[in-house]
Amino acid sequence: MTHDELKAMLAEASKVFVLTDANVAMYWLPELEHWLGCEQAVEVVVKAGERYKTLGTANRVWKTLLKQEADRQSVLVNLGGGTVTDLGGFVASCYQRGIRFVNVPTTLLAMVDAAIGGKNGVDLAGCKNQIGTFAEPVEVLVNPIFLSTLSDRELLSGIAEMVKCGFIADEDLVDVTVDNYEQYILRAGRIKKDIVEQDFRDRNKRHVLNFGHTLGHAMEAFSLTTDTPLTHGEAVALGMWCALWLSVRQCGLHEEVLMDYTPKMKMLTEQTVMPWEEMDVDAVMRLLAYDKKRCDGHSGFVLIKAIEKPLVDQQVDEALVRESLVELLKSLNE
Repeated sequence: MTHDELKAMLAEASKVFVLTDANVAMYWLPELEHWLGCEQAVEVVVKAGERYKTLGTANRVWKTLLKQEADRQSVLVNLGGGTVTDLGGFVASCYQRGIRFVNVPTTLLAMVDAAIGGKNGVDLAGCKNQIGTFAEPVEVLVNPIFLSTLSDRELLSGIAEMVKCGFIADEDLVDVTVDNYEQYILRAGRIKKDIVEQDFRDRNKRHVLNFGHTLGHAMEAFSLTTDTPLTHGEAVALGMWCALWLSVRQCGLHEEVLMDYTPKMKMLTEQTVMPWEEMDVDAVMRLLAYDKKRCDGHSGFVLIKAIEKPLVDQQVDEALVRESLVELLKSLNE
């Protein structure tokens, strides 16, 4: 859909709503409305942060839609990072059994991952994305201008997801850095899009995108119970180290791959505010039990036998998983 086609669609909608968070609203809300020609849109601003990606927040947005008489011909524009696009897609896909929505990602992480693929959801009881839907936006608008207001920490978070794409599908992306990431944004997004098109409902092939996320989500969920939460990308960077460590032990991955990644992992997490000694291995293992791809009491890991050669739904002994976390913490403290 071209820019003009999108503007025409919004002009024909019965009503346009723009969902964003308090941080993004300060910088980009008026500019987006001008860019899309929807200055009369109803603005819905929520609190910023993963901890507000809840059913409670979704309920407040639904009530706003209802109060403002949103109908099936309305459109919801989600302006923000992954938290906003996850939340907004969920809200839109449930309201009146589904209204159209547009994702406008404002973080690198959302541009290459969260805003693409049609997964929408909210967290439940501190566990990530336990309630959600599969529903695709009518359009995802990627514009690097939004990255001009990002902190270095948020850029690193997005780069971690790009590195993930490198391990599973495109070796060049393993070497993405803060100096060259812009040239790879569309390439990383296309990798996810191509994989999703093969398995939209996440039955098998799409599982490959979970590389680094099984333990990463558990570590992220644990961090949200502290005053120093990890970004999603930081958690994925840590989870990828564990996945590579397990791949060496279980899948014959050459240990040099893990050794080469270790300094990159430390670079991707260099602005983490969580003291590593606060990472509770037992608590992370308990949270692993809520992994959505868990089957018969076991989490299915994505491991690799070589770069670009992923293996999905790998069963790993719990003692070995725990050992990977212990070794990760040792590596971080070296």
